[in-house]
Amino acid sequence: MRMFKTRAATAALFNPTDALDQMPNSVMLLDRNTRAIIYANTAAEVSLKISRKILIGYELRDVFGEHQNLEDMISKCCLDSVTQRIDILLHHGPLRPDQKEFLAYVVFAALEGSDLMVFEWFEIDQQRKTSREERLILQARANKDLMRNLAHEIKNPLGGIRGAAQLLDYELPDPALKEYTKVMIKEVDRLQTLVDRLLAPHKRQKVISEVNIHEVLERVRSIVLAEFPKGLSITRFYDVSMPEIIGDKELMIQALLNIVHNAAQILEDRRLEGDAKIELQTSISRNVTIAKKRFKLALNVHVIDNGPGIPADIIDHIFLPLVSGRASGSGLGLTLAQSFIQMHGGFISVHSEPGRTDFHVQIPYTTYESQNNSELKGDI
Repeated sequence: MRMFKTRAATAALFNPTDALDQMPNSVMLLDRNTRAIIYANTAAEVSLKISRKILIGYELRDVFGEHQNLEDMISKCCLDSVTQRIDILLHHGPLRPDQKEFLAYVVFAALEGSDLMVFEWFEIDQQRKTSREERLILQARANKDLMRNLAHEIKNPLGGIRGAAQLLDYELPDPALKEYTKVMIKEVDRLQTLVDRLLAPHKRQKVISEVNIHEVLERVRSIVLAEFPKGLSITRFYDVSMPEIIGDKELMIQALLNIVHNAAQILEDRRLEGDAKIELQTSISRNVTIAKKRFKLALNVHVIDNGPGIPADIIDHIFLPLVSGRASGSGLGLTLAQSFIQMHGGFISVHSEPGRTDFHVQIPYTTYESQNNSELKGDI
């Protein structure tokens, strides 16, 4: 009897709209008779960039304009109570005249025993983005294991090769022959440096604290401008009201430094002409999904440059190790940046076209506990 009362009390406290607010897909409840919106969940607010307080009372055509396919789906759903599904291009209506059209998967379903109808949609581009993020995260994890194991296998014989080359250098009587041993030692040292870069993040544990992202960006900006003092400007558009984020400050500095430094190097021709530009932007996103996890709040950092863009044949692989758009690049900077951001539960994406490349860093706001228990803690 006590258990029944507990369950009944829990049911009484449960509000169905609270559950709808946790859904990653956009959901509205419509009145079947008037077609008016009576509820919109948080995802719908984010998708449409309109608050539910404004949406309530309006019809779908006010949101998406006159759309015969939507009208037909609603009519069929009301008439037969059969769930309707379709991929459709959703237009802009009077309530959102300046917003872009988007392709969406749409579902209409009648709620039995009521005059209500559920209208659910998700943007197909967003679905593709999520799938791509999941694929890249799996690739990154596989690459971490590969790089770590490969680095260990290379590191052990390097010491022996260097020692043998030094001994040979001492024994060779002809100074001309010693040039070859010097080349051997120099190349071994170069490989050793590369291996150390691969293993260093694995050896280091995260140091968790409150981090002001703008302090991080200002540090990165000063470092890059000190290295490239001529022909490059770095502008900032910061949301100064943003709260501090929980994370490892040094790892964040290194991740963003790798991205900004990479942009500065790509802008070599622009720097020579004196019009190289990098733009740093910060903002907040609400109710975002990163790698199938839903977060109420996330930090956005955009690093935008006016360079030539990333070649189409490597843009899908730009975060993989040893992939670089520059002939002299090691192909590790962006790989490590992605790893450091993933250690914070975040992700880096990129959109590039000639004249504009945008690296978007997104990190969820989390607690000390969740950062300390991070799945990627200490991993490269």
